[in-house]
Amino acid sequence: MTYRFTADGQKVSLLGYGAMRLATVDGKHANGWAAGASSAQIDQELMNRQVKTLLDGGVNYFDTSPAYCRGESERRLGEALAKSGYARKDYFIATKLSNFAPRQYPLDEAKKMFENSLKFLRTDYVDFYLLHSIGNGGFETFSKRYLENGALDWCCEQREKRIIRHLGFSFHGDPKAFEWCMKNHGKYKWDFCQIQMNYVDWRHAKEVNERNLNAEYLYKTLTDLKIPVVIMEPLLGGRLARYNWALAHELKPRDPAASLARWAFRFGGTYPNVLTILSGMTRTSDITENLATFSPLKPCNGDELVALENAAQALLSLNTIPCNNCNYCMPCPYGLDIPAILTFKNTLLTNKTKLSAKESLALYRKTIPDGLRRAERCTGCRRCNPHCPQQIDIPKEIADIDRMIDGFKGEAYR
Repeated sequence: MTYRFTADGQKVSLLGYGAMRLATVDGKHANGWAAGASSAQIDQELMNRQVKTLLDGGVNYFDTSPAYCRGESERRLGEALAKSGYARKDYFIATKLSNFAPRQYPLDEAKKMFENSLKFLRTDYVDFYLLHSIGNGGFETFSKRYLENGALDWCCEQREKRIIRHLGFSFHGDPKAFEWCMKNHGKYKWDFCQIQMNYVDWRHAKEVNERNLNAEYLYKTLTDLKIPVVIMEPLLGGRLARYNWALAHELKPRDPAASLARWAFRFGGTYPNVLTILSGMTRTSDITENLATFSPLKPCNGDELVALENAAQALLSLNTIPCNNCNYCMPCPYGLDIPAILTFKNTLLTNKTKLSAKESLALYRKTIPDGLRRAERCTGCRRCNPHCPQQIDIPKEIADIDRMIDGFKGEAYR
C-alpha cells in the first residue's frame, strides 16, 4: 500500500474507504433515497468482511457521514471496525458535520450530531472531522451552518481538546465559501480539505459550470498553503469507471489490461499533496482491484497525463450531464428517481453504437422500471436544484429527456 503523511506525521493510506454506497442483502446498495437504490437491509456481515479485507490490505482511512445511507452509515461502519480485530490506533475515522437542514443549524443540534457520531462509531474521538459540503447552497447558507451559530469555533475547541484530531471541510458549490476558508486559514489552521478531483474536473470543472472552480486551482491553492488534499469523486460517480467508448479509445491502447478506474485513481495519486483518495467500494471485486492499484500506486508520467487530458476532452464533447449519483437531490417530492433519469441520457451518449428508438425506449424502461415515476411526471418545482453539488439545472435536463422520449415513441411507432 502506498502511504502519505499528515503534517503531524500520521501515516495515511493513499486509498481510503468511502462508506456512502453500502452493499445490501439483496446484492444492491444503499445510497440515499433514490428509487434505484435498494431499500433492503445493509449487509452487515459482508461489510464486516470487506472492512477486514481493507485493513489487512493496508487501508486505514474510513470516511462516513451522518447523512449517508439514510443515516445508517456511521453505525454500520462503527460495528465493522469494532469487529475487525484491529485496535483503534490502527485506523483513522473521518466523519462530518452534515447539518444540511435549517432545523440542524443551531449549535445544540451540531453538538448533538457530533455526540451521536461518537456513539455510532464507537469511539471517543474523531481523527478527521469535516464541515460537510461548505459551498452547497451558497455563502449565506455556509454562514448560517457554521459561522453565525458558532459551530466552527466549537469544532476548533474540540480540536484543542483532541476530541477532534484534524479539522477540515469538503467543498462543493459556491466559490465564496472556499475563498473565505482560504482567507481565514491563518485563524482556523485547516488540517486538510476534501475536494472533487479527477482528470476531467482538473481543468474543465468551470467549463461544465461557470460557478465551479477547477480542481487544478483548488489543489494548487491548498498546496501553496500546505493544506493536504483528500480526493472525493475520483471516478465522477462511476462515470470514469464504466465503459465509455470515448475514454476507452484514448486509454485502452496504452494499457489494454488496465481498467478505466485504474487510470482515474493513478491520476489522483500522481499529485504529492494528495493525502488519500476515497472510493465507495460496494463490491468485494472493487476492493480487490483497488488494493492491487494502490499496492503500490504507479504515478502517471507526462505522456499519460496528456492522454488523460485528451480523454477528458473526448468525454466532454459528448455533452453528458455532470451527475455523480450522489443523491443529494433526493427524495423528489413527486417520486421521480432523478439520478436514474439523468443516467439514462448519459448512457445513450456514451454508447459507441447509436441505439434505435425502440432500443432506447427499452433502455429507458430498464433504467427506470415500471412502477417508478419517469421524466414526464416532473412538475418543475425546482426543489432539487439547491441541493445539487454539481449545480445542474435538474428540471431543465429532465424536461429535455421527456421530449427525447416523446421523440423516440413517435419514431418507434410510426
